[in-house]
Amino acid sequence: MKTTLIDGVTPAKFDKQITGNLLLETTTTDEVRKEKLLIGVRNEDGEIYRLIGATKHNSFTNAVEELEDLELVDELSDVEGTQEGCDAIFRQE
Repeated sequence: MKTTLIDGVTPAKFDKQITGNLLLETTTTDEVRKEKLLIGVRNEDGEIYRLIGATKHNSFTNAVEELEDLELVDELSDVEGTQEGCDAIFRQE
């Protein structure tokens, strides 16, 4: 899976937990957006600051489970389709 930080947006205080729990390759925003499935992560201000891209549905599912284990909530879990270009968007409760 690939990841990038969004320029100009402050990372969340819990970001080190994400990078520590998921095996992520850091690359450019354009490269991450080319992936089949996208996960957004919101900071404390409600802005998406990190994108995670997965090529395979299995990788996407594993990432979702890891983020849920960190007690983050997928605000799109009951939504059909994408929002803000993402298939899942995680935030702290």
